[in-house]
Amino acid sequence: MSGWRTFEEDGDPRILRDAFGSFATGVTVVTCRDADGEPHGLTANSFTSLSLDPPLLIVCPAKVTTSADPLRNADHFAVNVLRTEQRPASITFSTPAGDRFGKTQWEEGLGGAPLLTGSLAMFECAAHAVHDGGDHWILVGRVERARFEEGPDPLLYYKGRYRRLHFDD
Repeated sequence: MSGWRTFEEDGDPRILRDAFGSFATGVTVVTCRDADGEPHGLTANSFTSLSLDPPLLIVCPAKVTTSADPLRNADHFAVNVLRTEQRPASITFSTPAGDRFGKTQWEEGLGGAPLLTGSLAMFECAAHAVHDGGDHWILVGRVERARFEEGPDPLLYYKGRYRRLHFDD
């Protein structure tokens, strides 16, 4: 097939990364507080629903991020689904240094997890399980509260770039 690039297990990891990037995702910021009460958060697009009964979701932070261990050890965490206008927050929470929470408006949610003001949706979770997922942690959260706003467009990520929804009516 013309134009196809193929990844084999011992091949170029860039090809695998590009193949994964062919799946359009929403953008989230996952937040918690550590044992000292300090807020932590990171941008993640590896997020999905898992179960309605019980209400479970999954988010997978990279192990190398500074917020990975606080998230892995937190009793509560929040998943903030970003809207198009929150692209700056996505960038802020994807950078390794700096005062992420000083640049973003937020309020305290269940268990102290920060909720980003203006998010499209917010899931407040109790930690349910943590699994090893290679270079990522697989965090399973039990949703204790969820809220969302109808109407605004989500912030999307596709092939290494932020995108917008386009519909033909």
